[in-house]
Amino acid sequence: MKKENISIIILAAGKGSRMQSSKAKVLHTISGKPMLYHIIKESRKISDDVTVVVAHQKEAVREAMQNYFTDIHFAIQDAQKFPGTGGALKNVSPKNEKVLVLNGDMPLITAESLQGFLEIDADIIMSIFDLHDPNGYGRVIIKEGHVEYIVEQKDANDAELNTTTVNAGVYAFSKDIICKYIPRLSNDNAQKEYYLTDVISMAKEDGMSIIPLLVDEEHFKGVNSKKDLAVAEEIMQDRIRTKWMNAGVTMQLPSTIYIEDGVVFEGECIVENGCRITGESKIINSHIKAGSVIEESVIKNSDCGPMAHVRPLCYIEDSHIGNFVEVKKSILKGVKAGHLSYLGDAEIDEGTNIGAGTITCNYDGIKKYKTYIGKNVFIGSDSQLIAPLTIKDDVMVAAGTTVTSQEIKSGNLVLSRTKIRFVKDFYYKFFKKK
Repeated sequence: MKKENISIIILAAGKGSRMQSSKAKVLHTISGKPMLYHIIKESRKISDDVTVVVAHQKEAVREAMQNYFTDIHFAIQDAQKFPGTGGALKNVSPKNEKVLVLNGDMPLITAESLQGFLEIDADIIMSIFDLHDPNGYGRVIIKEGHVEYIVEQKDANDAELNTTTVNAGVYAFSKDIICKYIPRLSNDNAQKEYYLTDVISMAKEDGMSIIPLLVDEEHFKGVNSKKDLAVAEEIMQDRIRTKWMNAGVTMQLPSTIYIEDGVVFEGECIVENGCRITGESKIINSHIKAGSVIEESVIKNSDCGPMAHVRPLCYIEDSHIGNFVEVKKSILKGVKAGHLSYLGDAEIDEGTNIGAGTITCNYDGIKKYKTYIGKNVFIGSDSQLIAPLTIKDDVMVAAGTTVTSQEIKSGNLVLSRTKIRFVKDFYYKFFKKK
């Protein structure tokens, strides 16, 4: 998408008290990424000059965003001296002649949904909704295609209350408007805040052109509560799933599948119902079966599940991971692990079969250790592989064996069992005492 000659300011300074959380509102996640991340990502598609205004938990917000973006600016709002949406712009110096002001709690905005602000030539472009039930919103009064004024619901007369047009909270200003009117804002109101909406009334008095832009509620929906967060998550998930189904991924009962923003699919992939795929996972020509969880891993030419759990930092290729198998920080190439196993901190090579109940014992309570298993190894059921351990190619480990030797040479059978004993009539003697 073409970068435009526009500066974008994102207001991310508020506490978000209605979220009932100690975390800054803009850091609550949607599809695996903070709300603010989604807005910045879309903003950078159309602008090279993006500024985020921060105040509440400013260092946490800045640090979180710098994990993803290195080319954005931050401005600090003096919320004590200049509270409010207008006060947020006091310390911002946009580079370009057109300035788009977004809110940090609108994670569903897309670059495409912002195009209208780029196409209209006016001193101020003001976003509006047309709601069936505008109760609780300030009304926007429009005459002959221009905004006349904004009136809060509590101050509106009957005619104004019948208006269904409301303020959506996103604006495009000419740079001259910002420079002229932001310094003139007053906090002479009940809340003692500096309101960005006051710029509209001042500009109107001076004869500036103020054009309304009708936007859809889905893209410009604000998130102010955990309920709003859940609704936004559903919308974002539907977008992500639709994107990948349009790209050729088969999904069974897609509404039950959760896929995070950074996940990538390549080739012919199937995702069954109830799956969760997170982080920067990459699924290539693979089948993820019902109820499986894939976290921050690569699955290539393989099938996982049902009810498999692939934890972060796994690379699984040409392998079968069956039901109730958990894999963590491991590399598996050409491996069969059919069921009921834990494979952690392991590297396992092609042709190897992992029997049911096999565990790599990778943690001694202080440190974690690796297990290396070569090619064509047969691990019998209910075996414990105590790391650090290397099992060379062409080895058999008998069922029920605890492998404690640090290296098993090729061609060996490993067998560790106690001799079976029978105590005659013990059952009868034992329960008789009860």
